[in-house]
Amino acid sequence: MTDDNVDADSGLGFEPAVTDGTFAAAEVGRSRPRTATGSRRRNSLRRRLTSLVVLTGALVTVGGGYALLAPSSSADQTAVSAADVEHGRQLFQTSCITCHGANLQGVTGRGPSLIGVGSAATYFQVSTGRMPAVSQGANNVRKPAKFGEADTQALAAFVGSVGGGPEAPTSGSLRNGSIGAGGELFRLNCASCHNFAGKGAPLSAGKVAPGLNQATDKQIYTAMLSGPENMPVFSDNQITPEQKQAIINYIQNLKASKDPGGAGLDRIGPVSEGLLIWTVGLGVLMVAILWIGRKS
Repeated sequence: MTDDNVDADSGLGFEPAVTDGTFAAAEVGRSRPRTATGSRRRNSLRRRLTSLVVLTGALVTVGGGYALLAPSSSADQTAVSAADVEHGRQLFQTSCITCHGANLQGVTGRGPSLIGVGSAATYFQVSTGRMPAVSQGANNVRKPAKFGEADTQALAAFVGSVGGGPEAPTSGSLRNGSIGAGGELFRLNCASCHNFAGKGAPLSAGKVAPGLNQATDKQIYTAMLSGPENMPVFSDNQITPEQKQAIINYIQNLKASKDPGGAGLDRIGPVSEGLLIWTVGLGVLMVAILWIGRKS
C-alpha cells in the first residue's frame, strides 16, 4: 500500500485507535482488576478459614481444660441400676402418686411437681421423714422415716430418672477434708440459719432452720444440693464437692466432740450462757438472802 493510499484511508476516518502493542497493553490492563479481585476474595476466604480454625481450637482447648480442672469428687457416685428404678416406680405408684401425680406433674392442693427436683431432694425428704407429709404447711418437721434406706434410694432413683435434677450420691465417702476449712465454710454459709453449733434457729413466716443433731452425712449433702424449704441451693459451682465434704466433716466432728470446760448448755452461745448464769445466780442469791433473813 502506497503512502497516498494511507493518507486517503486516514482522511476517511479509518485510522486504527491503537496499534497492536497498545491493544495488548490495554488487554493486560483490563485483566489486572479481575486478578486483583480474585486475589482479594482468596485472601478473605483464607482469613475466614483461619479464624474458624483458631476459634475451634480455642473452644476445644477451653472445653478440655474445664473437663480436666472442673471439680470432681469420689462421692459423686450416682450410678443406679434399672432394677432400682423399677422398684422405685412401684413404690411411687403405691405411696406417692396420689399427691404428686402419675407423671410427677403434681396435684393442685395436694403436692408439688417433682419434675427437676432430682434424686437428691427425694432422698432428703423421704429419709428424714418429711415425706410423705401429714399436711401442707410452712415447715415440715423431721419424723421417723416411713421407708428404709434401700427403698428410699430406689424412690430417689425413680424420680431422678423421670424428671432429672441434682443427683444424690449412692456410694463413696462424704466426710473428708480439713475440719478447720469446713468450719470456716460452715460459718460463712450455714451458721446464720442453723446456729454456729448446728442447733437450728427460727426463721420468718413460721419457718425453722432445723438442727443438725440427727442429720446423717448423706442427708446434709443432699440438702446442700437440693435446698429444701427455705434453704438455698449450693450447687457444685458455689461449694465444690470437696468443700461440702469438709463441711460435713466439721459438723459431724462438732457433734461428736465434748466440751472440755464442763456442761456446754447444748452450746447455745456465750451470751445466752452468761444470761442463764446471771439469772440462776441472782435467783439463788435472793433465796439465800431471804433464808438468812428469816433465820435471823
